[in-house]
Amino acid sequence: MSLFLLLTAAGSSSRMGKKGKKEYLPLGKGTVLSQSLRTFLEAASFTAVVITVPAGGEKDARAALSKDRDLERLLSAFSSAPGPYLSFVEGGNSRQSSIYNALSYLKKHYTIESKDLVLVHDAARPYVTKRIIQDCISSTMEHGAAVPAIPAVDTQKELADDSTIARHLDREKIAAVQTPQAFLLAPFILCHEKARAEGLDFTDDTRVWDCYPALTGGKKVHIVKGDIVNKKITYPDDLEAPRGQESQEARAMPEIRIGMGTDLHRLVEGRRFLLGGVEIPAEKGELGHSDADVLLHAITDALLGASGLGDIGSYFPPEEAKWKDADSAMLIRQVWADVKQEGWTLVNLDCVLEFERPKFLPWRQKVIESVAAILGISPGQVFVKAKTNEGLDATGSSLAIKAYCVCLLSR
Repeated sequence: MSLFLLLTAAGSSSRMGKKGKKEYLPLGKGTVLSQSLRTFLEAASFTAVVITVPAGGEKDARAALSKDRDLERLLSAFSSAPGPYLSFVEGGNSRQSSIYNALSYLKKHYTIESKDLVLVHDAARPYVTKRIIQDCISSTMEHGAAVPAIPAVDTQKELADDSTIARHLDREKIAAVQTPQAFLLAPFILCHEKARAEGLDFTDDTRVWDCYPALTGGKKVHIVKGDIVNKKITYPDDLEAPRGQESQEARAMPEIRIGMGTDLHRLVEGRRFLLGGVEIPAEKGELGHSDADVLLHAITDALLGASGLGDIGSYFPPEEAKWKDADSAMLIRQVWADVKQEGWTLVNLDCVLEFERPKFLPWRQKVIESVAAILGISPGQVFVKAKTNEGLDATGSSLAIKAYCVCLLSR
């Protein structure tokens, strides 16, 4: 199953007045657009992301994303995916036409399988929570389509043309839907193509889906629990998060887990000395079935242990020839993608190395930055320190190197 993300940011933001395009306004560590994208990348592993922009607006959109310096690392974690990972598509003269353009782009550049999903999200909803995203994905996998919604607070009325009440609606049967709206991708594309051919234009994707049951197999859109903080920025005051109205996710105590990993490798002549993906000049290097990066192996084991997904030996059995001289950075990216798919985010890593030489301090920051780049996280979430064993045991005699890692995961 492939998972696609479609962020809509092709509107004019006319109601923001002189403040400019709302998706590009400052927010958090970057902008409204970067914050929206960041939450999705932290919540799930996507095959590709498509952002709709105004005509000629790709440069401005990229600039808005670049305001968040950590976002590039998050994106790099998925750069090995087939096809272009992050793409910008010019929108149309309506929301529906913009989404049609984005879906046409996906259809052209990717092979769409029957179980593939797409999440359509207003980029102007930067306060979306990871729980909403993950609930939408899970519900769509089960039912074919899902949307977050919150119950109506005020009693709703249907109005007549003369501004009188035409119908009294039952508040208990009404909900305000939000985004992301999630769908099986293949029938969703067919629905949009059919609506375009018939000249129909809807402001909501669930209506497009429900309009063509023959194309969707009659699958209804299921409701998942929304959140009042997941509001859409429309006016300047909306840039302030709701005060005194924390989401239930924010109020709840997150699940946290600690993982510990360790690894030991012999040091021999004729091998590279690798630490965290950085090759350091040395007389000896690590001996192992893969490239033997002892630090990345310890981190990998810590992540697997904390998430309960296994250990590095069960993931990449040394007796299998395909892992011979394997790139440890590639291995840990695969594990990290699986860990994130389970809903985990990384709080921090603390690592200890035991070896005699060469000196580690001149290389420490480069190693920290390399580990952060491999995982798509901030260098501030990683620390690595080295100890000598004062000439004792195998590490103290420069016969081996050992690494330890403790990680903290949260969801």
